[in-house]
This record gives sequence, structure tokens and C-alpha cells, in this order.
Amino acid sequence: MLTVDCTDVLSIKNELLVYVSDEVAAIPILKNHQFILSTLDDEMIDVNVVVTAIKEFLNSIGESSNFAVISENESISIKSISGKSIQRETLTQPEMFSCTHCGFVTRYEVELNTHMRIHYL
Repeated sequence: MLTVDCTDVLSIKNELLVYVSDEVAAIPILKNHQFILSTLDDEMIDVNVVVTAIKEFLNSIGESSNFAVISENESISIKSISGKSIQRETLTQPEMFSCTHCGFVTRYEVELNTHMRIHYL
């Protein structure tokens, strides 16, 4: 599993998550200020491919010169060079809950709790 810290780019985290997970063929798991990429067969995800995908995405929105992508072991951080974060108007989206075992996503915590029980049968 590979963790991507999006503290400085929270307003584009969801778009970045979709782009990167498609590029590396990984299953994303959402967290508050980060997302985690994993595979079903527990293969190692190539950190260099993920870093390249993040840089491509930042370049596509014209922000590549404002952010550094730093990788360390199983963690990648996207840090602002100037100290400013990306400010975009985001539509208020309902909070989403994600299963840590399979990536199942729901808007309801009760539904997630019920779903999680199937993994322990």
C-alpha cells in the first residue's frame, strides 16, 4: 500500500485520486487529508509511476511549478513550494466512507459497518 498526502492540495484531492488510480491501476482508499493506493493481489505499486502520474496531473492544471512531489518509502507528499495551497471552489460533497478491505464506498457509516461484517464471517 502506498499513501499520498494531499494536505496542500485538498481542493483537487478527488480529481487527483481518480487520475492517479487510473494511471497505476490501483484501488484507492479515501482518508481526510490523504488517499491510499493498493492492489488486490498485494503487488508492490511502483512509487515512480505514481510520482510521474501526480506530476502529469499537476502539469495538466498548470500547477506543476508550484508544488513538489516528494516520495519517502511507502509515502508520497505533495508540498507547496510557495506555501500556498490550491484554492478552488468545491461543491460540498457528502462525506464518504470507504472499506479498508475492498474499497467499497458509501455515504452512510451504518451501511459501511454492515458491509465490514462480511469480511469477518
